[in-house]
Amino acid sequence: MANVLVVDDDADVAELVRTVLSIAGHAVTVATDGEHGIAAASAAHPDLIVLDWMMPGMTGIEVCRTLRQDSSFDATRIIMLTAKSAPSDIDAARGAGADDYVVKPFAPRELRRRVAELLAS
Repeated sequence: MANVLVVDDDADVAELVRTVLSIAGHAVTVATDGEHGIAAASAAHPDLIVLDWMMPGMTGIEVCRTLRQDSSFDATRIIMLTAKSAPSDIDAARGAGADDYVVKPFAPRELRRRVAELLAS
C-alpha cells in the first residue's frame, strides 16, 4: 500500500490514526511535533501525511507550507486532521497546500475512505 506519516502531538490520536491506517495495509510512521514531522517527511518522503494543525512550536499549517515549498513533496498528499472546523480554517489549510481536511472527532471509516481517495488520485 502506501507510506503514511502521522504528525500529531496527541499520542492517543496519533495511535488511533496509526492503527486505523495500519489495518488498512499502510506503513505508518508517527512524529509528535512539526519539526520532527518535517524531518521524518524529508527522510522518508511519504505518499501521504496526516497532519494536526494545533501543535506546540511549529503548527500544522506551517509544516504544510514548508513542505509545499519543496518541489520534492509535490506528489505527497496532505490531510489536515484537526478540531478547527470553521470554514475560514478549511480555507486556510487549503491555501497552505492541504489536499483534504478532516475534523476531529472523526470516524475511522471516514479517514480510511479519504486516505484511499487521495492515494488513488
